[in-house]
Amino acid sequence: MTDPIRLDTGGGLRLTNHPAERMVVCVDGGQGSEVPGTWSSTLEWLVGHLVPRFPTLGFAEVRYRIKSWRALDDCIDDARAAIAAAGGSRTLLLGFSMGGAVAISAADDPRVTRVLGLAPWIPDRLDLAPLEGKRLDVLHGSFDRRLPGVPGVSASLSRRGFERARALGVPGSYTLIRGAVHGTSLRLPGGLLAPLPRAKAWTRLVAAQLEAFTG
Repeated sequence: MTDPIRLDTGGGLRLTNHPAERMVVCVDGGQGSEVPGTWSSTLEWLVGHLVPRFPTLGFAEVRYRIKSWRALDDCIDDARAAIAAAGGSRTLLLGFSMGGAVAISAADDPRVTRVLGLAPWIPDRLDLAPLEGKRLDVLHGSFDRRLPGVPGVSASLSRRGFERARALGVPGSYTLIRGAVHGTSLRLPGGLLAPLPRAKAWTRLVAAQLEAFTG
């Protein structure tokens, strides 16, 4: 992993296995309040476990300037800047939670061929036109839901968004992970990552999608 670089937008980017012809650009979730962006524990967990299995793939983790759905346009701009900075000829956008909406919105970049949503937030008002000519795959935990004080995205919301994409002719797949919650891990004090239930299942299913991307 290289030292983080600053994007032209003011966001941050961490690169692993770079440069590479095929890049996986990872975009995080967000929240209601407008707070400075941080590195995603879920995406960091996945990248750490997947890099050894995919030595020819480059991985790029994005840190937003502000990680909030109230600043969604800025998050999308950060994702676009990351795609350009990563420099691959083919890109898979991997979006966790709010990152699902960010990835879909940035998918009209000609370098993007696939979007993989992990518990993706796909609000009914989100324009899905950027997915034209791309592929959308979705993984979602069966126990994921928003509770008081606990972040989450209902699987019914991502399913509805996926079906809207299918109606537009976008190919893809939808997989519900039994027993999984929102994400793969939590960051403990000191920076260590603690896996959440079914973290290995998330990793296995994401790996299968990356196999298809490299094939």
